[in-house]
Amino acid sequence: MARIPEEAIEQLKKDVSVERLIESAGIALTKSGKDKTGLCPFHADETASLVVTPAKNLWHCFGCGVGGGPIDWVMKRNGVSFRHAVELLRNGTVPLTTKNEVIKHVTVKMLDAPVAMDADDHKLLNQVIDYYHLCLKQSPEALAYLESRGITGSAAAEAIDTFKLGFANRTLGLRLPDKNRKAGAEIRTRLEQIGIYRESGHEHFNGSLIVPVQDGNGTTTEVYGRKITDGLRKGTPLHLYLPGAHRGVFNVRAVAAHPEIILCEALIDALTFWCAGYRNVTSSYGIEGFTEDHLAAFQAHGTKRVLIAYDRDEAGDRGADKVAERLIAAGIDCYRIQFPKNMDANEYALKVTPAAKSLGMLIRKAAWMGKGAPPARQVDAVELIDNAPVPVSSLAAAETVELPESDDMPEPTIASPLPPAPTIDTPVEQNDTDLILAYGERRYRIRGWKKSLNPEALKVNVLVSKDDHFHVDSFDLYQAKARAAFIKQAGIELGEAEDVLKHDLGRVLLKVEELQTAHLQAALKKEDKAVTLSEAEQTAALDLLKSPNLLERILVDFDACGVVGEETNKLVGYLAAVSRQLDKPLAVLIQSSSAAGKSSLMDAVLAMMPDEAQIRYSAMTGQSLFYMGETSLKHKILAIAEEEGAAQASYALKLLQSDGQVSMASTGKDATTGLLTTHEYKVEGPVMLFLTTTAIDIDEELLNRCVVLSVNESREQTKAIHILQRQRQTLQGLLADEGRDAILTLHRNAQRLLRFCRNKPSLLDYRSDQICDSFNDRRATQGNQA
Repeated sequence: MARIPEEAIEQLKKDVSVERLIESAGIALTKSGKDKTGLCPFHADETASLVVTPAKNLWHCFGCGVGGGPIDWVMKRNGVSFRHAVELLRNGTVPLTTKNEVIKHVTVKMLDAPVAMDADDHKLLNQVIDYYHLCLKQSPEALAYLESRGITGSAAAEAIDTFKLGFANRTLGLRLPDKNRKAGAEIRTRLEQIGIYRESGHEHFNGSLIVPVQDGNGTTTEVYGRKITDGLRKGTPLHLYLPGAHRGVFNVRAVAAHPEIILCEALIDALTFWCAGYRNVTSSYGIEGFTEDHLAAFQAHGTKRVLIAYDRDEAGDRGADKVAERLIAAGIDCYRIQFPKNMDANEYALKVTPAAKSLGMLIRKAAWMGKGAPPARQVDAVELIDNAPVPVSSLAAAETVELPESDDMPEPTIASPLPPAPTIDTPVEQNDTDLILAYGERRYRIRGWKKSLNPEALKVNVLVSKDDHFHVDSFDLYQAKARAAFIKQAGIELGEAEDVLKHDLGRVLLKVEELQTAHLQAALKKEDKAVTLSEAEQTAALDLLKSPNLLERILVDFDACGVVGEETNKLVGYLAAVSRQLDKPLAVLIQSSSAAGKSSLMDAVLAMMPDEAQIRYSAMTGQSLFYMGETSLKHKILAIAEEEGAAQASYALKLLQSDGQVSMASTGKDATTGLLTTHEYKVEGPVMLFLTTTAIDIDEELLNRCVVLSVNESREQTKAIHILQRQRQTLQGLLADEGRDAILTLHRNAQRLLRFCRNKPSLLDYRSDQICDSFNDRRATQGNQA
């Protein structure tokens, strides 16, 4: 049943005045405070029990207990249904009655009939199509559905008028004489004969978008209906046609005008091409709906090529092959428009926008479906209408028309042969959840194969399908009994021999094993991303490293990147980060109050280090460090945003800093024997630790292992930061920001040239505990002097 949109009902309740509606029925209303009262027409009333509340647009009778809004009044007063009352109010045709005329049930329709009682069958069907067409234009629900299918804008409005698209909203019967009258019975019988009504007395296309198929003279020969309402009963067909054999060809005028025709599987797909600018399109009635009328039209109008745009699934491929066989036998070249797997034209146009460009690309790459080399295919001539590509003609009398080079129109290509069929053991499709293998007409979908890493079990979910038949089950591929049960039931469902399915399942098992092994190896393999520097980048990086005033250069670059003040902290942080390449790296702990700039300082230092040389976390659990991979931290910076976030892992971090490695013994099941055994997890250093904290009292063991940097929180520093922030909003500041990326890239490239060298001590090659002690002693002395 086509439901009336709630928005339309609410709008009627607001727009139609109950007070004016009641007064137009000849009932006098008298003001009584905020309300108005009158005599109720629905019972013998002498005390004015009918109350109207204009502020709420409601009425109520205290005598007979009925009431409501404007729709309820029309239903009660005129004896009509809810939908009938809505249509009367929509059309402004509520009949006027006197006070004593209360109709319990109307038998004479109050709306004008959209069909002539004496029209012949062709005119009668066309009149119904015209009425459905009018309903569509007045139906927000139907227009919203078209918009959801990508049929929007001026092209949609043109398509609605050109093809007389309509909407069957169950109001046709409200405009016909009642079936208990002679005229009503006769017209309903005739509408049943042409397929608009069913024997049950219901509209055949109720709740459906209507797409009529008309001949060159505008006479309707076929009608397609697509259900668009929600809440349908289970099993209700979504696609409907007139009873009997399909007749006629959709958009037959285009067949007569163009030697190259796009043939779709569904009328919605054809409308998609048409609205995208490709007007040389028609449609069959489903994958088995290519009729003799289509073939006769192609032959009569000299169609030279047909581009079959059926859905890209098994059924669509099968149907396309059948159509191509018939057309090639009739001397018509055939090409296949190849959408992505399991996708149709409408879905593709919605996902790959703009549709004019995406569909045009597929048209020009259509695959030849005949035998041997494809014939030379001329390219469509194109003109631009409203900046959209619109094919004008597929051929230009023995000459090739070159398309304009633009972003909207891709360069045309000659149709290529169909790609070779995949080998039997090549996955047809593979993603994070599904693995699809095809063997002949049998298609296997396997799920869960990535999760099963137990070498003794291979439990998966397998769905095997053939045409419309399928069988699905979850079982262990390594269990012969489970495989046998699956094969037996699948053979019954698909009608296939068990030996064939047994052979298929064996190949599935071997392929899943192969892919699972590759997946496991990829999961265990962790390699750093190697960055290759160009010769110019290497030269610039070496110049920086060999600079005689390197420390001053580092400070200048920090300032250029927007880090003001903190000269000592910036240098210490930078040098500590470089110490990751030593066998005893430094560790840095930045201490300050909240929002004082400790995170900004750490971010500034890390920004000058390569991404592959640092690992950053907000927090770490107690044992997370032990499972990070044996060499994943070696000569890297481990930065943790807050020291409190690493409290659980503090013991492991201290050991890693002091001993250069951490290890843990854990009990687990042996993959081969299944027995419990002890596994060792080991993480090697050296690693440079970079932490921040707001804590005043710091763990002494951590303090002994770190250089503690205190952020400058003075008024002068705050003032300098504010000045810099204001400068960065000026034109000079904005121009300076453009060079920030170049500075950071230069420092990162310089860091990539550094290598670990144990036997050649450098300026930084001190024991970390000596540097920590000397720096902390200096800090304590300065604090006492202050």
